[in-house]
Amino acid sequence: MKKIIALLISLTLVMTTLAACSSNDKKAETAKTGLAVISSVAKSAIPGEKDGLAEVDSTVVAVLVDKAGKIVKCSIDVAQTKINFSAEGKILTDLATEFKSKQDLKEEYGMLKNSGIGKEWYQQADEFEKYVIGKTVAEVKGIAIDAEGKATDADLSASVTVHINEFIEGVEKAVANAQDLGAKTTDKLGLSVSTTIAKSADATAEKAGVAQAYSFYTAVTTDAKGKITSSLVDASQSNVNFDTTGAITTDLTAALQTKQELKEGYNMKGSSSIGKEWYEQANAFSKYVTGKTVAEVDKIAITADGLAGDADLAASVTVHIGDFIAGVDKAVANAQ
Repeated sequence: MKKIIALLISLTLVMTTLAACSSNDKKAETAKTGLAVISSVAKSAIPGEKDGLAEVDSTVVAVLVDKAGKIVKCSIDVAQTKINFSAEGKILTDLATEFKSKQDLKEEYGMLKNSGIGKEWYQQADEFEKYVIGKTVAEVKGIAIDAEGKATDADLSASVTVHINEFIEGVEKAVANAQDLGAKTTDKLGLSVSTTIAKSADATAEKAGVAQAYSFYTAVTTDAKGKITSSLVDASQSNVNFDTTGAITTDLTAALQTKQELKEGYNMKGSSSIGKEWYEQANAFSKYVTGKTVAEVDKIAITADGLAGDADLAASVTVHIGDFIAGVDKAVANAQ
């Protein structure tokens, strides 16, 4: 009798385990990974009572989308880069400055004291992310906003009072860009943004000055074992040009594109030793790190010049990969 009871208990445990596995398999459906960047230099200004300002605002959105087109994960960040220059066309901001994104700044961003709902920017962005989970892009586009781009829905406006028009536009674009790269709906989604201005330069009689925000964007998904299941890498070089009188010579209303959007327009292929454009090499790197843990990514060999030391990777990626690896590290750390 005891043997029969023990057998029944064992069978019950096996059936329970199989049922749990089956349930998990159903939940872990294939998902598409999307990344979008929307940039503007419209807030830039010529020198006057204040120094000249080259301001680049980039809204960055990463999403995971299921087979039904519903958003299952969403991450939002903004890179706000401000570079000052003089009436003589000289860069005034330290070129070694590394600008933190708004998610990285957290309370340092300083919105809390002026917030009517007592929430920092990152907290409001996080609330918007939660709000769009389970929605289709059509439903997100249907979120009511006023003329200023703020939410008019009572539930949403109770936790989000910042402008959300670019959040909505970013989600729409990220979903449109989404690709089946190996992610599952149960994976974590991480986003990383980093910006430097080291390539900015003073104006001279022969050449216009440039205030350049060089930003890298990385979206990754990771499974329960910490392995990368999908990866997307992009970058933008957003320039504001000015002359030796401090006059801005860039069209501040022009649309800005990332390197992934420029594709052949970035014009690297002609000088590439392997005949590949930047976006092709970035995609090859993303494919290379998929299936690896962040520890394995950190072990990728890099030469003294910052190039891939691994022969297989170097065959398809000849651009500097230090920023790519740093982006993956940060995105995995940020994954939720």
